[in-house]
Amino acid sequence: VLLMAKRLTDNINSQYFEAINKMTPKKARRRIVVYVESYDDVFFWRSVLGRYEDDKLTFDIMLPSRNQHLDRGKKAAISNMLKGVGRDMIACVDADYDYILQGATEMSRQMLENPYIFHTYAYAIENFQCYAKGLHETCVMVTLNDHRIFNFERFLQSYSQTIWPLFVWHVVFLQRRKMTMHFDMCEFNKVVVLPSVRIQNPKWAIEYLSKKVRAKMFQLERRFPKLKDALPETERMLRDLGINDNNTYLYIQGHHLFDLVVSPVVQTVCDILRNEQENDIRDRAVHSEQARTEIACYENSLGKVKMMMKKNTYYQFSPEFQKILADVEEYLKN
Repeated sequence: VLLMAKRLTDNINSQYFEAINKMTPKKARRRIVVYVESYDDVFFWRSVLGRYEDDKLTFDIMLPSRNQHLDRGKKAAISNMLKGVGRDMIACVDADYDYILQGATEMSRQMLENPYIFHTYAYAIENFQCYAKGLHETCVMVTLNDHRIFNFERFLQSYSQTIWPLFVWHVVFLQRRKMTMHFDMCEFNKVVVLPSVRIQNPKWAIEYLSKKVRAKMFQLERRFPKLKDALPETERMLRDLGINDNNTYLYIQGHHLFDLVVSPVVQTVCDILRNEQENDIRDRAVHSEQARTEIACYENSLGKVKMMMKKNTYYQFSPEFQKILADVEEYLKN
């Protein structure tokens, strides 16, 4: 039976895994297969699902790439496995804008209505890796220096408050699919990218961003005056979903946030902390040889910013992550 099943991999679905679970000894753990979008997602969803494993249950997290030429992404995770997901085979994906669209598109409906498809609520896992309350811990992981020289929470709150009104405009266009091209994600990202942030005076970068946001909003109001009436209703909808002017950064495109907004700031902070630590070593060293040896030892212990951002799991304290856990617990309960 197992050999025959392996020859029919194109037709593998939840019923197949349910049958395998029934054939295993009663004392063996039930196996739930989990399909995710990419390699980076494996660690994130392990941090979600691993806490529910016990002597009766285990999760096997993988990419949906058996006969799909290593296809990755949300479409592969959902579309290729939609007929197969079920009790013992689930899909875990980034929410993207599908959570915000609340069933306005077919992909959004599939993601929200299927009880065996789980999503991040935040736009993507990269947004969780930029979770403000965990960025100081990231800097400590990189530099082994616990000196707080930058308030990441205040900075990303200011960033969110600045881009929030333009984000509402962006969602208005997303809701009107025929008009999305007039203010799509690419155009939105161009506006909300930050200039180089001065750690001693981050307010300058926020003020510069504010000018860009106001200019774009003025342009949109002139070109699409009728859409302005839809802004209050869209804003209420977003707030009902838990999206507001304090956490907007969690709901914009993840790669853009990670690569062009947050990691450059974290890198700058880490550079300062590393120099601070090295200067402290020089000041405390008895002679130059000891200083060189200690600095070499210190540098060998340092991590890379982007890698440490991906490894930091402080996002588990976020409200969005708690929603994911609630969904998984409901699935397991049923």
